[in-house]
Amino acid sequence: MELVTCGPDAEELTALPEAGGVRADDGDPAGERYGLEVQSTYVRVWAATVEGAHRGLTSLRQLLNAGLRPDGTAELPPLRVLDAPRYAWRGLSLDVARTFHDADQVVRVLDILSLHKLNVLHLHLTDDQGWRVPITGWPALTEVGGAGALGERPGGWYTPEDINRIVTHARQRFITVVPEIDIPGHCQAVFRSYPELAPTGTAVAGPGPIPIGTLDPDRGITWRFVRDVLTDVARLFPNSAYLHLGGDEAFGIQDDAHAAFVDRARDIACSLDRRVVGWQETARSAIGPQEVVQYWIEATEMREVMDSGALAQMMPESMVAVFTEMMAKAEHDVDRAAGKGASLLLSPTSHLYLDRPYAEESTEPDGEIRRARVGLPVYPPKTVEQIYDWDPAAALNAATTNGSATAAGVEAAVWCETVTSGEDLEFLLLSRLSGIAERTWSPRNAGHWDEYRTRLAIQSSAWVRRGWTFFPSSLVAWPATVPA
Repeated sequence: MELVTCGPDAEELTALPEAGGVRADDGDPAGERYGLEVQSTYVRVWAATVEGAHRGLTSLRQLLNAGLRPDGTAELPPLRVLDAPRYAWRGLSLDVARTFHDADQVVRVLDILSLHKLNVLHLHLTDDQGWRVPITGWPALTEVGGAGALGERPGGWYTPEDINRIVTHARQRFITVVPEIDIPGHCQAVFRSYPELAPTGTAVAGPGPIPIGTLDPDRGITWRFVRDVLTDVARLFPNSAYLHLGGDEAFGIQDDAHAAFVDRARDIACSLDRRVVGWQETARSAIGPQEVVQYWIEATEMREVMDSGALAQMMPESMVAVFTEMMAKAEHDVDRAAGKGASLLLSPTSHLYLDRPYAEESTEPDGEIRRARVGLPVYPPKTVEQIYDWDPAAALNAATTNGSATAAGVEAAVWCETVTSGEDLEFLLLSRLSGIAERTWSPRNAGHWDEYRTRLAIQSSAWVRRGWTFFPSSLVAWPATVPA
């Protein structure tokens, strides 16, 4: 391995296109560039940074896996590659509130991200169902709020040692862990822990259907709580330049009060030397060029969901009305964000929400059983091919009226309403995350389904060797045997 800072090789890397968007660690967008050369007598990886060399070695691992023989040796064709990512922020948002995934499972997810050259793990640490991070002076958040999860699932929370292990494992693989504290809504776990934080007249609900109730911005204890939480979270996750403040689905608070809440919480985050990312509803606050808005409400699909009546089967009629109002307000969020100079983190439900059912059948009976159980039925099923045949730039253009929005990056999301185990989680991620990772790294229009599915099948042997659970799509000719 070579670190090249000058000479012809360095000039070739410098000439590569710069990754678009921003990095979650505020690092150099050019830091992931690398070169890879394979000849009959040597293999060479070079880069200007250790991070770039790591990405190059990851590509080499993928090539070795593709050329692996039954006896454990591999044959590589001669090649020379100069490579750089398309987007600087390439991530996965993982919900650990509805189903608690312990540190061991999070480490497995980090290894999945690393093999696919993804560089952000966004941890959704708090929600109505559970609170997963310790906060000094507020012990009941974990003792009471952390005890819950969706339904009868066991709860849990991360100790500081767990968080350090996760952050360290991520850092060693050049992945940034971005923590999310979802406020002012989705706070029922907070209210169960500290009823005095609940707004007057709001019933404290259990970890079931989405309840109405947000933090009260007019009470002093609210802001002592928010400052204490963000201060500790910034300390526990030191490698992230961003704090994710949630801001979504804040039912029960007036629009102007919601915007003012986001503004004040952002000021606290900035005082902690952190930038802010929030779900797209935060575009209605006084954001600016330093903020990132996470676009998730894809209008066409959400109208289809509303028209299908699927929501009415999941929640009371009163909540359906609340959701309908929320969708109407969201129609201009992307344009609002663009008009204020904020960049968009692309997570549209239509293609990047991986908690949707698979549309095609599994090649294995066990896969069919799991396919029938996991995936939120409110979303129309999609095939692995449909998820792969998606372009971030086209999606961003479709979401704006004047094409002025800029992408901060791309982030898939997996919510865990239907996930009961680590196996369920991995099943939803693989093999769809592979296609999303390719779209975020490779140039636009690179790769087509017919050749991609061949490469996907070959790479599955690496998943099997690592013991990862995946969905064996009937659209892919998976290998009959996997080398030991």
